Amino acid sequence: MALELKKDAAYSLLVATSMGVRLTPVDGQPFHCGTNFQMQVTSAETNVASVASYLGLKTKVLTAFVKGSPVARMIKDNLASRHMDYEGPEFEQDNPWGFRHQFNLADSGYGSRGPRVQNDRAGEVGRELDVKYFDLERIFGKEGVQIVHLSGLIAALSPKTSKFCLEIARAAKKYGSKISFDLNYRASFWKGREAELSAIFAEIASLADVLIGNEEDFQLCLNIKGPEAGGKDIKAKIENFKEMVERVKAAYPNATAFATTLRQVVDANHHLWGAIANVEGEWQVVEPRDITVLDRIGGGDGFVGGFLYGILREWEPEKWIQFGWATGALATTFLTDYGQPADEEQVWSIWSGNARVKR
Repeated sequence: MALELKKDAAYSLLVATSMGVRLTPVDGQPFHCGTNFQMQVTSAETNVASVASYLGLKTKVLTAFVKGSPVARMIKDNLASRHMDYEGPEFEQDNPWGFRHQFNLADSGYGSRGPRVQNDRAGEVGRELDVKYFDLERIFGKEGVQIVHLSGLIAALSPKTSKFCLEIARAAKKYGSKISFDLNYRASFWKGREAELSAIFAEIASLADVLIGNEEDFQLCLNIKGPEAGGKDIKAKIENFKEMVERVKAAYPNATAFATTLRQVVDANHHLWGAIANVEGEWQVVEPRDITVLDRIGGGDGFVGGFLYGILREWEPEKWIQFGWATGALATTFLTDYGQPADEEQVWSIWSGNARVKR
């Protein structure tokens, strides 16, 4: 087994996140001229955890809520419906200009018109996350967690959440939990905080067992030298990632697995979808294949969720990337940002290209 997991843990997967809602116009319409909207609960980190939770593994969410908010109520009910335990502090809204949950304004695009996304995060309650609101000894020492998943979105959200994620990673390491870190660089989050975040991301990465990110993520988050050659075609991207990972492995020897997705957009509903991973020095590559896309948001998170699920199930590494590829493809067939696999067989059918009716 490439990653030895705790055997006496109450939770297979734990994520730290700031929960919000997404507003999407129906029927593939653009946001600016939509008249009817769907509202769904979302966060990148719970998108990842959904693969494990829907397939029967115990998951836990550490987050924050606005006390008495109907949006918070919707979020709690949604997490419960996804078979996820959750805990976190509740903050008073205080006044109409006080705390709230983030809004993600996003359309799905259609055909030649690509999706557009705008984040409305003023007053976001998740920016207040702090380890003082959580009993880390109970969570990691007594309950126990096999894998903790963190992402650069929550780690860079605010100075408080940056410290929060770092302390979560330190506690996970102390109590023998494995750590997955999806770098997820966002320029708007890093503006004016480059030195601070570089140091924090470097320490989290030094503790991580699984590192997720493309060449740009590793360059901008961890200051790793970029590939020698350019090129945007798939073969060039694969070679560039391989070259980059060799540098990352040298800088962060604690990590066992490195992975990223490979995506070419033909149009909003037709992508070429692939993935690449290195586990203990062995390369696994899924050459990009045609997939039909209903809504692309969450595909990358779906991949990470499936990849981690393979680790949690203690499969051979070859299956980690195959299952991740398929759960990522699955997520793009849902209007929710997260995939909701019915069972493992459904996922493996996607991997094998079998879309025939199952009676």
